[in-house]
Amino acid sequence: MIDWIKNLLEQAESKSPETVSPQITLLLRESLENCEKLFRTSAFIVKQECPHLIKGDPNKFLDLMVDLHRGLLVKILVEIAESDRNWNPAECEVAMLILHHVWSVRIDQADLALALRRVSDRAEKLKWRSLLKPYIEMPPIHDKLTDLSTIIMRVANLVAKADGTVESCEHAVLRRIQAEVDKAMNEQHQRQQRQSNSAKTNSSIGKQAIATADSESQQSALVAVAELTEQERKTRFDRAMQELNQLIGLSPVKKDICELVDFLKIQSARQTHGLATPQVSLHTVFEGNPGTGKTTVARIMADIFCGLGIINTGQTVETDRSGLVAQYAGQTGPKTNERVDEALDGVLFIDEAYTLVTEQGEDAYGVEAIQTLLKRMEDDRDRLVVILAGYPQPMERMLRSNPGLSSRFQRTFKFPDYSANELLQIFYNMCKRNHYRVPKETQRKLHATFQTHIDRKDEHFGNGRLARNIFEESIRHMASRIISVSPLTRELLSTLEPEDIATA
Repeated sequence: MIDWIKNLLEQAESKSPETVSPQITLLLRESLENCEKLFRTSAFIVKQECPHLIKGDPNKFLDLMVDLHRGLLVKILVEIAESDRNWNPAECEVAMLILHHVWSVRIDQADLALALRRVSDRAEKLKWRSLLKPYIEMPPIHDKLTDLSTIIMRVANLVAKADGTVESCEHAVLRRIQAEVDKAMNEQHQRQQRQSNSAKTNSSIGKQAIATADSESQQSALVAVAELTEQERKTRFDRAMQELNQLIGLSPVKKDICELVDFLKIQSARQTHGLATPQVSLHTVFEGNPGTGKTTVARIMADIFCGLGIINTGQTVETDRSGLVAQYAGQTGPKTNERVDEALDGVLFIDEAYTLVTEQGEDAYGVEAIQTLLKRMEDDRDRLVVILAGYPQPMERMLRSNPGLSSRFQRTFKFPDYSANELLQIFYNMCKRNHYRVPKETQRKLHATFQTHIDRKDEHFGNGRLARNIFEESIRHMASRIISVSPLTRELLSTLEPEDIATA
């Protein structure tokens, strides 16, 4: 994506004088490595869980993400460097450190300023949204955007602080970068809200279908993939069970899953000994409020089923009403079949599934999606597991409305809301992953804040999302608090004080 910078750098081994404090150098190296690791991990998650989201060759997605990582770092460097265009030795050293990380190439200090000025025009063409696009648009890595925003602002602050002072022009750039990151996060939240609203809104009266997929294409299946070895399945199963046990809270859900796993293991043993084994439906309903971990558990269950040899690949295809129901009459069936085809040999997770059924029963498109889904569940019963998720009462109403649904979904997992202590633990985990400390005074304020939210909660209570929102807000408050402090120590960069926590 940014090969243009590679051509402008001359390979050399000379180094600039070490004028940057060792602490800032260490923090910057660590942040650069964390940035690259985040992009690589995100590429793996998307490729493994939702390869259908990747446009083009999935095998090249990692290269794209690494390029985005490089472009992001160059964008940060150039924006701050251009704020005053005053290249003192400390700024030169930081610039060479970043460019060496990006390209594994060293350049002479005498050539550095000229090289960066030449690439500055190109850097301006790298738009912030384009650099953050996968995290805005790809659901499997939505939750990584907070981690990335932390890294972006940390790198930007370290570059600005390289020479020991932050000029007013650099302050302006830091605020602009923060605004761009906030804009990306807001767009992501709005996108999720639109998807949710779309799922809750019944389709209007359809027009005549302009095309109908033939029955053969509706019944088409994915190309078979190579069977996993017994050891590969065992490794996947063990990893999934470990992830399940490490989840915060959700005790009743963990208990239900462990009982199901024990049952499936015994059934497999009976089959090995030639004993009769009843047909078991693995289709499941997840009842719970938003942010209670339903999507995460669905992904874990897919890995568990794959590890037990029940499904072949174990991928999770996540969708909702908007992914199943079309705009015009006659298109819903083919659209639902497409989602099922993507999920074959894995799990189809349908969030807010109750929106497919209205209380009045007048939603022809939703009914068509359900009928298509039920047929495919029967036709592909050995290759498909369906999980329906949503609020408890609407999900119960949905099952009562259709005998076909209630007969096929006889297992329900109930996801409880998180307690204040559990929300606090979720917050701790985010801090640990992003290298933040939470002193005891801050812990007490956090607990009180979570408890206040719980006491006031309604049907829109966010659970885990509340913890994430408060974390995002807190690190922004911390950034504003320390932006003018000098020197910028590791302790300052990593400690959340009570005043950083917004009162409920």
